[in-house]
Amino acid sequence: MSEARILVIEDETPIRRFLKIAIESAGFTMIEADRGRIGIERAATEAPDLVLLDLGLPDMDGKSVIGAIREWSQVPILVLSVRDAETEKIAALDAGADDYVTKPFATGELLARLRALLRSRKAPAAERPLLSFGALAIDLAAHTVTVDGTEAKLTRKEFEVLALLARHAGRLVTHKQLLTTVWGPAHLEDSHYLRIAVGHIRDKIGDDAADPKFIVTEPGVGYRLLG
Repeated sequence: MSEARILVIEDETPIRRFLKIAIESAGFTMIEADRGRIGIERAATEAPDLVLLDLGLPDMDGKSVIGAIREWSQVPILVLSVRDAETEKIAALDAGADDYVTKPFATGELLARLRALLRSRKAPAAERPLLSFGALAIDLAAHTVTVDGTEAKLTRKEFEVLALLARHAGRLVTHKQLLTTVWGPAHLEDSHYLRIAVGHIRDKIGDDAADPKFIVTEPGVGYRLLG
């Protein structure tokens, strides 16, 4: 992971300078682009391991950049934007972003999310039958969940929700993605199904929404399993 190449698509020079210091001090290499179209070109030619993208670019909206990259690449995309409205976050994630951080941001949290996305790309959880997150272990083949070696009895839907979060550990999974995958496209408006399921999962694995060890809530947007 120390040799990972991070493409930063950001038009503000001071922010790029700050990010360069943070990213390179963490052992990564930074590639720069100050326009959306330049960023798309460098994503294609420089083969970055992750894209860090601002939405407010001067030549095109960042969501269009996401869409263009997603036409041919599944490189992790982390949005870094001053736009903090739920609708903006949901639109960016639905366009294909993997995570979303609002400005101003804590450098430590940003780097932690970068590392989580890089880990998920290096060893995709979906390809491993047994996933471990500290005391939490999820066996995708046997459909079992244990915490400190003790089995947690989840229903089928609860297991599917947790398994989907585990397959995207460290990434933000939207309500839409969870509802569509677990309950089907006809249940996009049934967010209470998801809220109840996540509440039951937390109870059964000993997690606390106010001080989460495993599942983090992104209010109005989705959930993220700490990787």
